[in-house]
Amino acid sequence: MAKKKREVPEINSSSTADIAFLLLIFFLITTSMDTDRGLARRLPPPPEKDQKLDDAKKKERNVLQVFLNMQDQLMCGNDYITVDQLRAKAKEFIANPYNEDTKPEKISKNVPFFGTVQVTEGHVISLRCDRASSYKAYMSVQNELVAAYNELRDELAQEKWQKNYMELDQEQQDAIREIYSQKISEAEPKKYGEKK
Repeated sequence: MAKKKREVPEINSSSTADIAFLLLIFFLITTSMDTDRGLARRLPPPPEKDQKLDDAKKKERNVLQVFLNMQDQLMCGNDYITVDQLRAKAKEFIANPYNEDTKPEKISKNVPFFGTVQVTEGHVISLRCDRASSYKAYMSVQNELVAAYNELRDELAQEKWQKNYMELDQEQQDAIREIYSQKISEAEPKKYGEKK
């Protein structure tokens, strides 16, 4: 006697879409999405069309040009310097303690806790790098520029309150940031040369 072939029942696929949707939701909830964190930088304003030559010279004195070339050599203004010298150059430029004509112009500003003080309101540090410069050199330049601002803020906090900047309350920190506001502008990297 021949056996009758047994039919295999079909799998019910009506809930497959529901299961796939639940798995998708599960992975979206449990997976952490990495978000890119950037460096906070200020872009310089575009030049005005009716800007006079005298105004351009005034604005030129408010900008410290920092350039990192493809050999990771650093140029600050018209001088080649080392990364170790950059912090001192930047601090001198930002603070302009002797109100020199070649450094940013100072204006009087009323700042909480300090009263009326002379600040270099319009200063900008413009950083430009060659595309072939190394990331390590780029980050060390960035670190030195930020460290210059941090040191100036710490020095002012020590002078006024005998505390470090980070130990101050929010209002005191805001007042110091008004005096030494961080203005680092980063230009688009250019391809000046090729590494051989």
